[in-house]
Amino acid sequence: MVNIDNAKSQMRKGMLEYCVLLLLRRRASYASDIIQQLKEADLLVVEGTLYPLLSRLKNDGLLCYEWQESTQGPPRKYYALTPQGEEFLAGLDAAWSEIENTVNVLKNPTPGLFPARGE
Repeated sequence: MVNIDNAKSQMRKGMLEYCVLLLLRRRASYASDIIQQLKEADLLVVEGTLYPLLSRLKNDGLLCYEWQESTQGPPRKYYALTPQGEEFLAGLDAAWSEIENTVNVLKNPTPGLFPARGE
């Protein structure tokens, strides 16, 4: 029997970059805050997955960061979208809409659009 957990994990990995950028569109955030927001949205992510992604997005010019003092410990690195990141996210928004539309068409086909076998 095929394990559904592996398929779900792959789907989540594919969405992680998009979800992180969506969060950072709202406001600049530090890594622990990003993890908490993803957890609240039922997308569980560990630091070992998030930090390399944030580093890659920064190296690609999609994110920038600034250090901010914290009242609860050492300074925190707050990530934010760059103008290039905003543009990239707009492209991902369009791609997501296309994917969402495709999935909805396949889940809820218009009668006659996909004839049954033998028709």
